Amino acid sequence: MMSANLDDLTAAVRYALETTRATTICPFHDEVIIRVGDDAAESHAYERAKRILKSDGTAHESDALRDEIGRQLAIAADGRCPHCDRTDPAG
Repeated sequence: MMSANLDDLTAAVRYALETTRATTICPFHDEVIIRVGDDAAESHAYERAKRILKSDGTAHESDALRDEIGRQLAIAADGRCPHCDRTDPAG
């Protein structure tokens, strides 16, 4: 899978979202993260993120995890890559 610094909240949440398939990366535009729209996967990502321990053996704060998951889901493209979804307005 991906290598991540799980001490970093952003990286830990990204890892949880990707490994539960709540988000995916566009195969053609690796800078685009796509929100799949699966509520169960998103809930599973939160549960997985809660179990990720930092190198000192502690977990990330629950409120911080919830906020970061919400932030990452909010900035992800909704369902489709906007670059792949472009249509030619003239055609």
